[in-house]
Amino acid sequence: MSIKKALFNWSSGKDSALALYKILQNPVYKIECLMTSVNQQFQRISMHGVRVELLEAQAKSIGIPLKILEIPEMPTMEVYENVMTETLTKLKEEGISQSVFGDIFLEDLRKYREDQLAKLDFEGVFPIWKIPSHDLIQEFISLGFKTIVVCINERYLDKSFVGRIIDQDFINDLPENVDVCGENGEFHTFAFDGPIFSEPINFEIGEIVYRKYEKPKTEDSSNTACDTNSSDAFDFGFWYCDLIPK
Repeated sequence: MSIKKALFNWSSGKDSALALYKILQNPVYKIECLMTSVNQQFQRISMHGVRVELLEAQAKSIGIPLKILEIPEMPTMEVYENVMTETLTKLKEEGISQSVFGDIFLEDLRKYREDQLAKLDFEGVFPIWKIPSHDLIQEFISLGFKTIVVCINERYLDKSFVGRIIDQDFINDLPENVDVCGENGEFHTFAFDGPIFSEPINFEIGEIVYRKYEKPKTEDSSNTACDTNSSDAFDFGFWYCDLIPK
């Protein structure tokens, strides 16, 4: 059996954590690095708003090298794709040919990823694809993972949900129209404990911040907040819970 060298697209959240847990148990793949997009200006994880120091603490606890992609705050798709192409081209030279994602059911997102990867002769790998969200979140909790909500889209949830640990009470409190894994961009999380970590990530909860993003002047700008493709996406704001490293 030939081992396939892979990079893992690490968001810092729960879906990433569970997907990484599963791929690490698959002897076909060897994860060479975690790759994360970071807002160049604020030095925080794109969309999640988590500080780089906490991202680095996760990678250290997991024991896999971290590769950071620095992206401008509101990049055009062209800028984003150029950075990604440059990075993947270098990784290809190191023998890496697989790119692993924690996506669950967004078909158009998967197709976009696979189309972009194909241009560079990379293959996309999706360890938790099409597993029902309810099953995933229950497995996540039962395995001993712990995660905190760091960003919510006010289109779907109110401020009270940000800063909460995901447990059975959290799941029970979610409105019916919200996916329990937040796969539609309803919320994002930061995973801080569980079987992939050698030790828990230490932090304290800082301030809760509200941000509203201006609609980009060009149609090809990507969203750096909790992502949603709706045409009225920029009518809504986002609540962020700042996590402070301890």
